[in-house]
Amino acid sequence: MTPLRLFILALLFYAGWRLLRKHFGRSKAKTTVDEERTADREANPQNILVEDPVCHVLVPKHQAVRLRKDGVTYYFCSEQCCDQFAGKPEQGES
Repeated sequence: MTPLRLFILALLFYAGWRLLRKHFGRSKAKTTVDEERTADREANPQNILVEDPVCHVLVPKHQAVRLRKDGVTYYFCSEQCCDQFAGKPEQGES
């Protein structure tokens, strides 16, 4: 085979490889950070953090204290923050 034929065959194989790769989807290395985070949340919902509306601490959703008020669920880092948000007096006060 002449060098020109080898070059043309190599070029055709490369173009075919690129087309097959494009047709069968992206490789894992090309996924975006947001797609990886979404996939991680769906795989393990315990990794989701929620913010306490009182002290603004981030808490894992599965460990947070929950309060449902007016159809909205609020998440808190502790019972004290939940009570403060709900307007209940603390236990030490009279």
